[in-house]
Amino acid sequence: MALDARITSHASTHPMIVAIANQKGGVGKTTTAINLAAALALRGKPTLLIDLDPQANSSISYLDLRGVTQSTYDAIADPNVALQDIIKPATVPNLFVAPARIGLAKLEARMVGEMDAHFRLKDKLAALGDAYPNVVIDCPPALGLLTLNALVAATHLLIPIQSSYFALEGTDDLLETIDKVRQRANPALRILGVVITMHDKRTALGRDIREQIQKVFGNTVFKTFISKSVRLEESPAYKESIFSFAPDSVGATDYYSLCEEVIERVEARTA
Repeated sequence: MALDARITSHASTHPMIVAIANQKGGVGKTTTAINLAAALALRGKPTLLIDLDPQANSSISYLDLRGVTQSTYDAIADPNVALQDIIKPATVPNLFVAPARIGLAKLEARMVGEMDAHFRLKDKLAALGDAYPNVVIDCPPALGLLTLNALVAATHLLIPIQSSYFALEGTDDLLETIDKVRQRANPALRILGVVITMHDKRTALGRDIREQIQKVFGNTVFKTFISKSVRLEESPAYKESIFSFAPDSVGATDYYSLCEEVIERVEARTA
């Protein structure tokens, strides 16, 4: 099925739950998660960033993990731990984080044989009601149980693709997984689109790669692309979003623009 055909109108769903997924590592997935979540929060509505990556980079970007006793592992694996029990306020106003720890890597082995394994996050999110109108889920670079939990729980999917020679490698596997999830577990899942990350528009290679990605994905590619930026790499070390760390940087401009485009697409398809 063509990617364009997967993006269709549907009834409004609240809250907006955006999973950010790509089974390839190093594509700017976590950078997109932490800064899209921050941009949504800065619009004035409570926003929840859920970290499902055992590397916990989204969590580290806003929290001191030494003060974290329970993580997304506990919320998903333990029926007695509510998602709200693990949520911590971030340094950004209106932003909250459901943190990960390295132990999250053991979840798949823990959940073997559990009939509802793919639905755990969806059920825990449902218990939150409308407390967080915006939810962003940072997925691990794999198509295992954690990513499946995100896809089953999400209303929308955003796919970051690095502006590199091997950009499209493995994309078919991701799209096949999405199709399988939509067939049964989450028919309402919609792909918001593809965002090109770490892009250098000054080089011929960068321009060629962008054209290649657009040929494959058509108008599902966001008009906004995320430029290569040292500031984007530095900001998590200071536990800040790009918007407070370097508000006049190209990275801040890019992610603000992406946030606006995400909202426009969601509203256009729920009207």
